[in-house]
Amino acid sequence: MMKNIILLAVAIVFLMNACNQTSKEEKPVKPLTFTSEPAPEWTALMERTSGWFGADGIFSIPLDGIENQEIEGKRTLFIFSDTYIGEVENNIPKPGNVMVNNTTAWMTGNVPDKKAISFEYNTDENGNPTSYFVPNNRNFVEGEYFWLGDGFINHEKENALYIFAYHVHKTGPNVFDFEQTNIALLKIKNPTSTGIKEYEQIATDLGFIHEKYGRIYFGSGIFVNTEKANALNPDGYVYIYGIAEGKKSLIAARTLPANFENVNKWTFWNGKKWVKNKEDIFPITDGVSNELSLTPIEDGRYLLTFTILGISDKIGIQVGASPVGPFGEINEVYTCPEYAEKGLLPYNAKAHYHLSKPGELLISYNTITFNFWEDIQKDATIYHPRFIKVKYK
Repeated sequence: MMKNIILLAVAIVFLMNACNQTSKEEKPVKPLTFTSEPAPEWTALMERTSGWFGADGIFSIPLDGIENQEIEGKRTLFIFSDTYIGEVENNIPKPGNVMVNNTTAWMTGNVPDKKAISFEYNTDENGNPTSYFVPNNRNFVEGEYFWLGDGFINHEKENALYIFAYHVHKTGPNVFDFEQTNIALLKIKNPTSTGIKEYEQIATDLGFIHEKYGRIYFGSGIFVNTEKANALNPDGYVYIYGIAEGKKSLIAARTLPANFENVNKWTFWNGKKWVKNKEDIFPITDGVSNELSLTPIEDGRYLLTFTILGISDKIGIQVGASPVGPFGEINEVYTCPEYAEKGLLPYNAKAHYHLSKPGELLISYNTITFNFWEDIQKDATIYHPRFIKVKYK
């Protein structure tokens, strides 16, 4: 009798575990639905006719390092790459306009009010526009300049601002005749409109050619998953995303904020786990853009936002189970009308989480043309960020 009772108890426990496991496996994950619309009030912030009048590469950085939404008085730094400066009349730049390689804008609050944002650029001793950041480290090669990647405020480094900077040089006369080579980290101890002029350059080996995946560079997007950044599910790491140019593949690294300057302490995602060797990177997903974003949402999932295939009229979002996926199929959330209407080439879509409302993403994208150098002198409106809003539920 006792033996039968024991066998019955074991059978009951087995069946209960099996039912629980089946329940867990069969519990459906609710698919997200997306709706989108233009955000003309945000786009209007970038429509300017004096001084700064066009740029690409827009990243937004909360200057308190905290990703809170809808906080009154919150300060934001926008960083741009190639920027045109001059005067514009009837959408046509006047003679004498110039291009510099990186500029900034400083905004208070999260309401798109032109009175709340100041566009600024660096000047030389003669008052002429110039770039804030210029390569000057062990990887520097004559003729190079900096384009900017993503950045963040590091609470473990006395709230210093860190920005990725790509070494770039022209390879020909056309707009896409350029090469990105090395990558530097810029450290700004005093991230203010005046303090940003003082910075340190930290050379890295994060830009390299992989024998299988082609040209590699990190800094395409940053996700700060820490308690001090108010992350939804913090694990204490800073996630750094990059691109493998072969198939426009997403790759990832991570590090503790305190170790950010020491790339030798970073680890890299090899498809299964985090490893020390950057050569062991593995593509997480393909067909993304050189600039992008990773956004956590309330249910524990993550939204990867990008321009599909790097340059196209389609903005895509993939839903992931973790900061490194796996990511689901691409949701084509928006078709940029500038391609069909004006022949412009959209690129580098990304979300700006702390400027978004709950349940919504504020997303920017850039536009350019094949014949950019001539076209910009005829129409200043072809080259400034555009914005949309994407709601998810």
